[in-house]
Amino acid sequence: MVSSENRHTVNISLFGFLRRYMDEQGLPYAFEREIAHEGEAAFDIAIGLSVPPEKIEAVFCNGRVINIYDPVFPGDRLAFFPFGTPGPYRVFLGIARENIERARREKKAVDVEKGK
Repeated sequence: MVSSENRHTVNISLFGFLRRYMDEQGLPYAFEREIAHEGEAAFDIAIGLSVPPEKIEAVFCNGRVINIYDPVFPGDRLAFFPFGTPGPYRVFLGIARENIERARREKKAVDVEKGK
């Protein structure tokens, strides 16, 4: 058990149909989760919650859009949103930009695995 002074947590919220993954586990839609002091990628947090990353279109950290592969640190507020955000908002909020970056990072990872 970790003592309270060494507790490092992130506040997590899930929206839209992503909430069904919490329902399946009997978890609330908003909760705290402990993470390492050095942080953890939003992608890994989603995996740890049994939320398929391919179902997540947008990740917000402290009110701004981040890439799903970006780190989240203790004290941060994290929110996962499913696909379905209307077109103009995807651009205004930066969701489209981060999805392009996400695709680039995923392609690079596949290329590295293949030895390219």
